[in-house]
Amino acid sequence: MKTTPIDHRAPPQAALVIHPARSRASLARTPEERLEEAVGLAGALDLEVRRSLVVPLRSPSPATLFGSGKVEEVADLCRDLEADVVVIDDALSPIQQRNLERAWQVKVIDRTGLILEIFARRARTGEGRLQVELARLEYERSRLVRTWTHLERQRGGFGFLGGPGETQIEADRRLLMDRIVKLKAELTDVRRTRGLQRQGRKRVPYPIVALVGYTNAGKSTLFNRLTGAEVLAKSMLFATLDPTLRQLRLPGGRSAILSDTVGFISDLPHELVEAFRATLDEVREADVILHVRDIATHDSEAQSQDVNQVLGEIGVARDEGRRILEVWNKIDLLDAEARVDLAEQARARGAVAVSAAGGEGIDALLARIASLIDEAPERTFRLGAADGEALAWLYRHGRVTDRRESEAGLTVTARLDPQALGRFEQMRPELTTRLAAE
Repeated sequence: MKTTPIDHRAPPQAALVIHPARSRASLARTPEERLEEAVGLAGALDLEVRRSLVVPLRSPSPATLFGSGKVEEVADLCRDLEADVVVIDDALSPIQQRNLERAWQVKVIDRTGLILEIFARRARTGEGRLQVELARLEYERSRLVRTWTHLERQRGGFGFLGGPGETQIEADRRLLMDRIVKLKAELTDVRRTRGLQRQGRKRVPYPIVALVGYTNAGKSTLFNRLTGAEVLAKSMLFATLDPTLRQLRLPGGRSAILSDTVGFISDLPHELVEAFRATLDEVREADVILHVRDIATHDSEAQSQDVNQVLGEIGVARDEGRRILEVWNKIDLLDAEARVDLAEQARARGAVAVSAAGGEGIDALLARIASLIDEAPERTFRLGAADGEALAWLYRHGRVTDRRESEAGLTVTARLDPQALGRFEQMRPELTTRLAAE
């Protein structure tokens, strides 16, 4: 069965949102918290949520997920609400989705399909559209169920012993596979291009700082605050999707590249993790990773666990010496007493508490980023009074920690990583020679 995309051009569709509360579900979030998030996802698609409810699920039914009594109860509720869509905050098998649509006579969409719909709507760049389409086709491939025998084409072979020819559903599956192969080839080219771009940035060289975090944690707002960019920032799940790179000015004049990536979410569909692997490579190759957390929500710890799980899936782990800095955002939403307690907790855990919307704590965050990047030892250079070009280069590609003027010229102390130091020595070998002689 092939799912039908939600028509965003039509008036808002009435929706019923159901969270199946499994008896062995994780205790990190309550069923009510999961339901609230599912309602937010439905709102991100402009669905009109007329009712939301938690349905206890002790023994899932292979045919319909819910028991027959609950299926009939929801059918009556759909008629009373005049619902167009039922959102199930869980993964449905193709058979379950088909049977529920037949029983309820409405469109049924599971959590994976819902997130795919949001991603398809948010993608703007060519790369983003490719990634979303690949994820959608991988999902659709499992929805093609052999149910419509009336779509069989004329019989194949010779005589009455010949079996049926290629069915329409088999043709659809073959077309899907052809398109998936083509998209994977195109995304391989995208990954190759991104790899070349990263190599180019390493030659500059600018350190890379990547923002990661749960969706709606305030990454885009922080990105705009740090870089002066105007990336869309709304209190909405998955408000932005496509990765964005901007220059970041650090204390001391050094520059870095800040990368804003797609937000994570609990139970992120495997198809999306695979499709967006080219984009998430930016995170894996980053020098510093800023894990942005919405510290004002009671769900913050559970969201942090989900982000760390996805980071592990793409090959980023804390125990590998990765420089991951937690940024506790939205402190402006807390009262004065809570903010004092939070500041102490942040210091104890090595995190930085900020308000991306108001600007509080941003200077401290920039200083921490600079300290994480500055692992290179200090070098001292003696420049002529008129040697402004070399001085500007040191400010652009390193971090100047001390500068003293005298009649003989300038004495500049700076931190340069090995690549930057090698380039400076090639550009100005006379300075290196003079320093060695002294």
